[in-house]
Amino acid sequence: MTRQISQHGLEKLKQWEGLETEAYRDAGGVWTIGYGHTAAAGTPVPHVGMVITEAEAESILLKDLAQYEAAVENNVNVKLNDNEFAALVSFSFNVGINAFKKSTLLKKLNSGNYEAVPSELMKWVKAGGKKVQGLVNRRRAEGYLWMEGAFVTSKDVVPEPKKENPLFRKETILSVGGMATGLTGFATGSGPVQWALAAVLVIGAAFVFYWGIQRMRSEEL
Repeated sequence: MTRQISQHGLEKLKQWEGLETEAYRDAGGVWTIGYGHTAAAGTPVPHVGMVITEAEAESILLKDLAQYEAAVENNVNVKLNDNEFAALVSFSFNVGINAFKKSTLLKKLNSGNYEAVPSELMKWVKAGGKKVQGLVNRRRAEGYLWMEGAFVTSKDVVPEPKKENPLFRKETILSVGGMATGLTGFATGSGPVQWALAAVLVIGAAFVFYWGIQRMRSEEL
């Protein structure tokens, strides 16, 4: 049995197509009714004065979608979740099966490039050579449907332990504190010996801080 669009995907597609229960001529002069149904999709054939119910419109839509569902299932060679499948059914329903089969979108997807689909969808926003805002909105919405649930974190992912800054470790603080205390004692004295030892302590403290910074950088890498 051919895979069918999910209920969530169907509701989205119905929203994008819009419902007209009374037959009308579209921008191209083609008689249309329901959720974008035309004579090209088969029976019933829309005509002047034709009226249907919302339930009948959905029944016609489900019948119309069968060939597009089959087109996606038969031409996509990679696995699709329900939202991805629904987005492609909506796209092919809107642009036509032949356009879908010849599209760069399909080629990239079949090569495993799932991430390319939303941007490829956005290339199909023109009608009669002109950019149409309605198509821009639909392509964007189809892209959002495609990406729904794609970035859910696995429950098995364990948060990375928080790294401790080496400069604030207990042993570093005690070492520097001891040097600072010694430096204060020597600084209150006088004579070349005291000043020489004070200089050694200053150099030692600077080395400890330098070591801490270098270690922190290496841990970040």
